Parts: sequence; C-alpha cells; structure tokens
Amino acid sequence: MGLTVYGVVALSFMMLMYALESRAAIYVLGFAVGCALSSAYGFASGAWPFGVVEALWTYVALRRYLRARS
Repeated sequence: MGLTVYGVVALSFMMLMYALESRAAIYVLGFAVGCALSSAYGFASGAWPFGVVEALWTYVALRRYLRARS
C-alpha cells in the first residue's frame, strides 16, 4: 500500500511540474526530480522497463533545465 501511495504522489508531482514547465526553468528541474522519483518507483515496484524509461527522462529533463538556465 505504501509503495502505491508513493507512486501516485511521485507521478502526480511529475505531471504537475510538466504542466508548469513553460512558466520557469525551476519547473523543468522539478520535472526532472519527478522523473527520478518515478524511476525509483518503477524499480521498487518491479516494473524495471518503466524505471529505465523514467531514468532516461530524468537525464533529458536535466539537460533541458541546464539549457533553460543559460
């Protein structure tokens, strides 16, 4: 039950940050954090393909954040 709640919170946070990305670069960083949290959920729940994809999205979002800052 706890893992499910964690997953719902992580994915909700990720989607909220994605929706706010156009407002400021900090939300892009928030999206990267949300992706990392979702990746951890994927691995913890045994859905490793989901964990891998979210880890890749974390990398992409971090690169986007660094570009948006400069």
